[in-house]
Amino acid sequence: MNDSSDKLSFVTSALQERRVNDRLRSLRSFEPNLESASVLLDGRVLINFCSNDYLGLSTHQDVILRSTNYLNKYGAGSGASRLVSGTLSIHEQLEEKLAQTFGYESALLLNSGFQANTSVLPAVADRNSLILIDKKAHNSLIQGAILSRATLKRFNHNDTKHLEKLLEESATKGYNRTWIVSETVFSMDGDRSNLNELFHLSKKYNSLLYIDDAHALGVLGEKGKGLNYGHTEIDLGIGTFGKAFGSFGAFVGCSKEMKEYLINFCSGFVYSTSLPPSVIGALDAAVDLIPKMEDERALLFDNLRRVKEQLQQLGYDTGNSASQIIPVIIGSEEETLELAKFLEKWGIWASAIRPPTVEAGTSRIRITITLKHSQEDINQLLEAFAAWKNK
Repeated sequence: MNDSSDKLSFVTSALQERRVNDRLRSLRSFEPNLESASVLLDGRVLINFCSNDYLGLSTHQDVILRSTNYLNKYGAGSGASRLVSGTLSIHEQLEEKLAQTFGYESALLLNSGFQANTSVLPAVADRNSLILIDKKAHNSLIQGAILSRATLKRFNHNDTKHLEKLLEESATKGYNRTWIVSETVFSMDGDRSNLNELFHLSKKYNSLLYIDDAHALGVLGEKGKGLNYGHTEIDLGIGTFGKAFGSFGAFVGCSKEMKEYLINFCSGFVYSTSLPPSVIGALDAAVDLIPKMEDERALLFDNLRRVKEQLQQLGYDTGNSASQIIPVIIGSEEETLELAKFLEKWGIWASAIRPPTVEAGTSRIRITITLKHSQEDINQLLEAFAAWKNK
């Protein structure tokens, strides 16, 4: 009989392995400053350069006001899943507004981006299907593909020639359907997928297309409507609210018939209590604001270009970033952690991203530029990186 004292030894071993490889992670709580990009962290005021609140909408007065109004009018919670008694009129109104604003025939609310990807993919693929997914796709997409029990093959990052080879090889395998799965903007590299080539291949090989627009929505595309906007070739488009929307939740953009299908077969939708009224109010306000923020997006990308250009001039590797996400690729976990600590001494909070989130040997500081960053904030960031080079 096994010694009961050893039954959790796997926990100790796994944590120790992470610890010795400089991959152990821990939570850090902070107090935000609603008026700026600064936070109070471990008793120090730091400038937050790792937030996904790209447009600063989490603290926008219109967003807060409508969230509060919905809370007061509809209560703190929705009370049930959507199919029981959790569909308030405001849920359906928001879905209609999302579809109209972001260019889909229909939209369906879900509770998070992770929940969306891990429950929608299993609803639309099964053990007789094939899923072809970009190697750098978000973990939620990988987990959703695994949960679907479909045959899963990963094509080299942004390598549409490799994707086509896999499509050719699968043509005679008898799969009931093939899904091509990718993102518009990749969260750790900030680069973009070649959507036009994905459209071409999906049509050529009669494949279905699933594109996660999480990091583009609100920031990129016509009036911030994302990179999926206007592309009817996409069978399922995912939008998330925890980034540029400044709130929480997700939605699926699709056809009316696909929405009806997901209402019946998507377990994450069927078995989850629906989003609370305060969140719906915040999202409703954000949808109204985003298309009107052209001047703000122009400023955001002016700042982005400046940061990226100066980091490159200092000799840093920023990869192929073409978005508000700038990876400063260092390589080793140890050196990346040392740089993160050094930046904190300069008043900069920018998280070290290490394996397994990114590939071994590509640990990095992931910088995000938001509308809350002042020119003084950006100057401080660049001075800190220059000081690291000159230390």
